[in-house]
Amino acid sequence: MLKTRLKKNDRVKVIAGNHRGKEGKILKIFRDKKRVIVEGVNIIKRHTRPTQKNPQGGITQKEAPIHISNIMLIDPKSNEPSRIGMQIIADDSGNKKRMRYGKKSGEIIIG
Repeated sequence: MLKTRLKKNDRVKVIAGNHRGKEGKILKIFRDKKRVIVEGVNIIKRHTRPTQKNPQGGITQKEAPIHISNIMLIDPKSNEPSRIGMQIIADDSGNKKRMRYGKKSGEIIIG
């Protein structure tokens, strides 16, 4: 099982592979396979036969998973890819929370 600091709906940039440079939002994370589906990245074509739900059939396009090591989180402050760190932050009532932050700018990542 993979422990990752990335979450669904995070904005990420592809840093390696055929789709290097593309940006998108994480749609799904497969922790056991160490892969993620990023919106608009690694589009594949699937040939589907006619069914009752889809009587037309034809060729559909969808995103395929890419390896988690090929993406980086986009820092919300600098809008550039950044590594992620964890900070323990105490709020007003004294409760402690672990929060993610971008190592490039030091900005807390909410989400």
